[in-house]
Amino acid sequence: MPADETAEGSGLGPMLTFLFAVSCGALAANLYYAQPLVALMGADLGLPIAVESAIVTLAQIGYAIGLVFLVPLGDLFENRRLILVTMAANVVSLLGLAVAPGAAALFAMMLVVGTTSAAAQMLVPLAANLAPEKQRGAVVGNVMSGLLGGILLARPVSSFLAGIVGWRWVFGLSGALIAALAAISLALLPRRVPAGQRGYGALIRSLGQLFVTEPVLRRRGLYHAAMFGAFSLFWTAAPILLMRAPFNFTPSGVALFALAGVLGVFAAPVAGRLADRGYTRIGTTAALAMVVAAFAAALFGTHSLMALIVSAVMVDLGVQANLVFGQREIYGLAPDIRNRLNAVYMTTFFIGGAIGSALASPVLEAFGWLGICVIGMAMPAVALFYFVVVDGKKG
Repeated sequence: MPADETAEGSGLGPMLTFLFAVSCGALAANLYYAQPLVALMGADLGLPIAVESAIVTLAQIGYAIGLVFLVPLGDLFENRRLILVTMAANVVSLLGLAVAPGAAALFAMMLVVGTTSAAAQMLVPLAANLAPEKQRGAVVGNVMSGLLGGILLARPVSSFLAGIVGWRWVFGLSGALIAALAAISLALLPRRVPAGQRGYGALIRSLGQLFVTEPVLRRRGLYHAAMFGAFSLFWTAAPILLMRAPFNFTPSGVALFALAGVLGVFAAPVAGRLADRGYTRIGTTAALAMVVAAFAAALFGTHSLMALIVSAVMVDLGVQANLVFGQREIYGLAPDIRNRLNAVYMTTFFIGGAIGSALASPVLEAFGWLGICVIGMAMPAVALFYFVVVDGKKG
């Protein structure tokens, strides 16, 4: 496809679809590389244990900032240029993170890495706009599979690499990967000039209005905020637990454990088919209940590795399934504003994820693994209660 292609629905082709999927996965992975590495990074830079999880929190806060203030620019500016500029900034911030001399530089670069990784959410709507109507669902599904794959593989990949070359090279190599993908995108990515004439200020203000005026969007965002908060809590705290007695895992051991979460990628296509057949309500109930049960099983995790593995699989399956059920509902609200619906939905639940990761270290230090499990059960349990008891009366 020529780089000056501007026609909507003109098609992507297998190669371009693959480029979209890999790019989305590589960008989204930047938010999760640090999860199993916070203890190593904190020890290297002399951080107090209670603030180590702030490393992950800042990446997620940055991503939320990118979703709110950068992703809507796709409705104003030519998409190809916007994506390439954001990816270039992502490369610079990753390299800055790799050479960060102290905690202040580390935190600042982590925030920028998270913000510019939101380029992933510029690529997804671009793929939807370029795909023919009859192929739009399949194309977006393939791109989202790449994004979910990046999220789920990030933890084991970063753990393996950190055990071999150290944590700094994890981010340096990620910067090299994003740079290579940006170079390929420069040659292959088609142009798309948006038709919207709305000003930037009005565009940003409309995001808050959508959250207030669209109850389905608001409820779905909050449900998944609770789920993603539990997800981030588990995956930030579990590696810290595993690197202590009685497990005493190395980074490579944590990587093997994190591979259990990769099974969550299989939840997305199954959830999508269930939603298409009208099983969104029962599927959402099952997904929320699964994460509650996962943390109940994790109560035995202080001395049972199998309990932790089962919990990891259940957390990832439940969270990924709920994400797809939520997307299926919000994308049906108003096709002409899907970019902004996506931005509001993603921002809402990433704030929940930031809260979950921020709680991990201080809760683990103050209340132990029991505190992690209690909070992890409470988050989806509250969402499940509201969905079944309150939301059920409305539906």
